[in-house]
Amino acid sequence: MILYLHGFRSSPGSFKARVLAARLAELGRSDEWCCPMLPVSPVETVALAESLAAGASKVTVIGSSLGGYFATHLAEKHGWPAVLLNPAIVPQRDLSQYLGEQPLWHGGGSIVVEPHHLDELRALGVEAVTRPERYYLIAATGDEVLDYREMLAHYPGARTTLIQGSDHAISEFPEYVNDVLAFCDALPAAEGDMIPYSAGARQAR
Repeated sequence: MILYLHGFRSSPGSFKARVLAARLAELGRSDEWCCPMLPVSPVETVALAESLAAGASKVTVIGSSLGGYFATHLAEKHGWPAVLLNPAIVPQRDLSQYLGEQPLWHGGGSIVVEPHHLDELRALGVEAVTRPERYYLIAATGDEVLDYREMLAHYPGARTTLIQGSDHAISEFPEYVNDVLAFCDALPAAEGDMIPYSAGARQAR
């Protein structure tokens, strides 16, 4: 299973989710794709992800922005490989200015962010990742929402693609979709450790 967790105020209709879904469809692998609409509650989001993944023989989680924060929690808890796309590192800080009703980016509607949601985010935090080979970070220096330097500092030793420029949405994501799927396809070794997809970091654009 490839489990995609979208970002704050986003949806399964987000740009990167659509690119991934289309590529998997081209490969005849749509049955592996799972991209739910996430609830506003972080605790409920994690519970939903875990319920969807229950019984799957192999799970890779892809998280964008706030979804990357959840993906990191799940990777540490369950040993899942994780792809992180401009992930949030301290969302309880970043989202403190968004308390109250907030419009969704896609399809209309809104969510209501309450103070206890920030507490839930804080409780899900991962102070330091273990086994960095489990992670593939794609970060953009031009991210206008989150600081890519925080991302790099939080995932030392992880497979990393640092895009020069770009934006929070990673508008060039179609150029990286095959890299993402190649990482997802890396098989765990018998002892449960990931076979390294690649060593070190590479610069992009």
